[in-house]
Amino acid sequence: MKPLDFKPTVEWNKPIWYLAVLLAALSMLGPFAVDTYLPAFEGIAADIGASPVGMQQTLSAYLLAYSVMTLLHGALSDSFGRRPVILIGVAVFGLSSVVCAMAQSIGMLVLGRIAQGMSCGAGIVVGRAIVRDLFTAHNAQRLMSQITLFFGIAPALAPIIGGWLFALIGWRAIFVFLVIVSAALWLFIWLELPETLPCERRQSFDFGPLMRGYWGVLSDRYFLLLTFASGVPFNAIFIFILAAPTLLGHHLGLPPTRFFWLFLGTIAGIMGGAWTSGRLAGRITRERQIRIGFTLMLAAAVVNLVLHLFVPMRLFTIVPLILLIAYGWSLLTPCVTLLVLDRFPGRLGMASSLQAFFSSLSNAIVAGILVPLVMDRVSGLTIGSVLLGLSGLVSWKMYRSLMRREAGR
Repeated sequence: MKPLDFKPTVEWNKPIWYLAVLLAALSMLGPFAVDTYLPAFEGIAADIGASPVGMQQTLSAYLLAYSVMTLLHGALSDSFGRRPVILIGVAVFGLSSVVCAMAQSIGMLVLGRIAQGMSCGAGIVVGRAIVRDLFTAHNAQRLMSQITLFFGIAPALAPIIGGWLFALIGWRAIFVFLVIVSAALWLFIWLELPETLPCERRQSFDFGPLMRGYWGVLSDRYFLLLTFASGVPFNAIFIFILAAPTLLGHHLGLPPTRFFWLFLGTIAGIMGGAWTSGRLAGRITRERQIRIGFTLMLAAAVVNLVLHLFVPMRLFTIVPLILLIAYGWSLLTPCVTLLVLDRFPGRLGMASSLQAFFSSLSNAIVAGILVPLVMDRVSGLTIGSVLLGLSGLVSWKMYRSLMRREAGR
């Protein structure tokens, strides 16, 4: 399928950063839904009589529901419009947060978490489609970069807010906080976010056309290669986050109070790369920026591997290198995401949905299979990081080779 050229049919007359804040706030619901209640795990378990396994189910059930629903959010927005899907998603998230706050048993809490997972992915999936609805070329890249920049704040703020609420008021206050956030965000969207998908560009939600749409995206080899190139390399950073208790506690012998340095380094890298990507928009080509991002990312990953084969790992050696890996990934990913969306102008929501699904699927595979296999050794983590980044580069090279071959016909 060849990409179609199209122009936005709705104008955004306010500053781009204003829309970036709005769409980033939507994207932040996911991290807030996970990270705010993690500091209260033991307190919740003690209050409602839940086992550690039961508490883990509140997280795994949420992630499963989130992954499955990412397949539908975009298709729904392609058929019924962007605003309704986002407004309903945020409303359901708020109501499910009420259920969580009122939970008296682990079963009720799990049900609330499932509803949260089913609803909160609408923001990030549909938000990407809105970016492409409104902007072309470097303006779309600049907006995508600003969203990533603001979004990077969430993983740092969420556990701090959750920890303070739990300590001062109790664990139920965490979910009350999510209710307040979702209510404020719903009102913000209602007042400020226009419908960006005109009726004439909407797609049928009937089973036949819907399945043909999914097949059209999934059978496109360019889409698959680009999705792999953007989603899998993130795990070159994520592998260290997932293994943080073992990496920092066991290998480095650090107390939990010093774990935050790893997270701060990762967030700083992501935000720095996003800021740079926005500054480079329109100044260099997307392809060159992606190449620079992969170069920085893999260079830092290889240095990380070689250095820690010969020198004992220390906090001051690992954090700067992870920061550079995150910086490289954040530099390239807005460009790759836009290339994915540009292939399916008539199915922007569906393309965004499938990209998000494959990304979360790769995260789940790394978390459930790869990390347990390699986390016992520092070399295993660093080798894994290099291979994950390299796999993304190989996928990108294959995409570029196919594009050159098609252009030469």
